[in-house]
Amino acid sequence: MRRPPSFAVLVVVAIATISLHTTAAPPDEAPAECRAQVENALSALAPCFDKSSRKLAAGSPGTLEHAIAAYAPARFHAVSEGTLGPIISNARCPDDMALAFGRFCIDRYEASLVERMPDGTITAVSPYVTPPADGHVYLARSVKDVVPQGYISAAQSAAACKASGKRLCQPVEWRAACGGSAGYAFPYGPSRDAGRCHDSGVSPMLAYHEDTMKRGWGRDELNDPRNNQLAGGLAKTGAFPDCKNDFDVYDMVGNLHEWTADPNGTFQGGYWLDTSQHGDGCAYRTISHGYEYHDYSTGFRCCADPIAAP
Repeated sequence: MRRPPSFAVLVVVAIATISLHTTAAPPDEAPAECRAQVENALSALAPCFDKSSRKLAAGSPGTLEHAIAAYAPARFHAVSEGTLGPIISNARCPDDMALAFGRFCIDRYEASLVERMPDGTITAVSPYVTPPADGHVYLARSVKDVVPQGYISAAQSAAACKASGKRLCQPVEWRAACGGSAGYAFPYGPSRDAGRCHDSGVSPMLAYHEDTMKRGWGRDELNDPRNNQLAGGLAKTGAFPDCKNDFDVYDMVGNLHEWTADPNGTFQGGYWLDTSQHGDGCAYRTISHGYEYHDYSTGFRCCADPIAAP
């Protein structure tokens, strides 16, 4: 049984997290341009949901829209939401992906990497370091029961998806898929069920880098390979079998932050020590880092356009 961290530890971690990422605020306290950004996000999401098929009315407590509307960035940072493609009749996806709303495919699991060598052979990649860039071709995989890739930037994530014949999910696609066909605030339903997803655990930054916390953690500490190897930290893909939506997509809340295709730099869903600081559950979004940023908490999954079955 996992031992939960003490309240004091949670407070320290929360303070440290706030210092690293742009904080959120109730919309009525946020700047006008930030409130407009929330409205734009809701507008982009709207085509996914047919009112007749939802168990909760759009925007009511427990829905994805309600969770999104409850938070706005305290400082403006542009977000490109992307657009939802049309519904494709008889759409299908590869076996490692799920079909969402008949509009797009999404990986069932957080991505892990393999490398394609010049001779075409495939070799393993350590999930505990930032993948070296020059001269390497990495392929994104959606596989159960492996350590997902942390320490990765949005640019590297997009390249790995592309090399696999996929693409990085657009922010609106990611949020729509997270809430499932009913558009809930969490993958599994309308309200938080603590521990159902990997939304708590030990802090590697306190375990390994408490002595440098006061001066501020830098690139080296945040990318220490030990961070994601600490017991009680990062979990394998699918290790929380009830953390899924009705598309059978796993771990969209907690475990690792997941980069999206926003070129301004946006990751979503939170990680195992924070799934509520910047929006709750499927509404969680951090927008304060660039497309090349990476640390131990940043991961990804891929999307793709479906094809019509004959």
